[in-house]
Amino acid sequence: MRLAAAGLVVVLLAAPALAAADDDASSAQIIDNTVGLDAELPTAIDQGAADALAISRDIFGKRDDAYGAYQRGFYLTALALALPRAEKADPAAQTLIAEIYANGLGVAANVATASSWYALAARNGDRMAAFELGLLYLRGEGVPENRQRAAELFKQAADRGYPPAQYNLALLHVEGEHASPSLTEAARLMKAAADAGLAEAQYDYGTMLLQGAGATPDTKEGARQIGLAAEQGLIEAQIDYATLLYLGEGMPRDLKAAIGWYQRAASAGNPVAQNRYAKLLAVGEGVALDLKQAAMWRALARRQGLNDPRLDDLLVGIAPADLAAAEEMARFWPSAPPQAGTGG
Repeated sequence: MRLAAAGLVVVLLAAPALAAADDDASSAQIIDNTVGLDAELPTAIDQGAADALAISRDIFGKRDDAYGAYQRGFYLTALALALPRAEKADPAAQTLIAEIYANGLGVAANVATASSWYALAARNGDRMAAFELGLLYLRGEGVPENRQRAAELFKQAADRGYPPAQYNLALLHVEGEHASPSLTEAARLMKAAADAGLAEAQYDYGTMLLQGAGATPDTKEGARQIGLAAEQGLIEAQIDYATLLYLGEGMPRDLKAAIGWYQRAASAGNPVAQNRYAKLLAVGEGVALDLKQAAMWRALARRQGLNDPRLDDLLVGIAPADLAAAEEMARFWPSAPPQAGTGG
């Protein structure tokens, strides 16, 4: 399981691996906003402000000019428009300012300043701000590292229905150190985040259902949840879904579909998928037997540190010329090796 945020994943603890067709390795107070931003604001709205306002009003009406400018990339305009609202305790404006400083959008990145604005917005009820501030406490960025405070903020955001916070809080309940140890509560929160469409939650909730961790075992629903995550492009889910299809667990066995998912994850560069796809090619199971292609995928997996003696045994009979060609293909992958005489 992973501790996830928008656009990033932080390792927290490892989920037990699913049975596979092979054995390959797969309390600090809320800080106040004491940092004044006036000196850092432009003295006039930046160039293009009139266009930004016109565009934002065209899209959003008068609901949120600052956010409209932000969406169009006019970050200093967004900052100038958000500040008066933020000073009147508008949580959306406070969060917007925090995002601008956290990501260095039009201004120098300043995580400490961002954390101050997130804290104000969280105090005023913004669930995203509570979540983002929790991540900062978790990592000790802009604030002292404090996992207990992070858990409190995740709960604040999760109670307001924010899926990433529900997911992260679920993982903390699994960890059981800074949130009460409860697989049942973890499964409840994980399901809520999965139902909201969060791929990581779908994958982990599916795994919990397969293992009966905090929930009644349900192989069929577990496989379905992992499939949903696979369809969203989560590589770990694609590999496990392929394995479930290969074994016929939670659904009818479908070798062709399993191969497709292994190939998709292998093409994305995952070494476990590359290794498993190579095995299928080496024995011709569900695909045409192709030792050269199998050796290429083995070479790619080896480069990432995955060595499999059983795959080596399957490829012991490959012709030396084919093995050399496979190694050359892997060296230039995903492009094709240059042809002789092309000067490549």
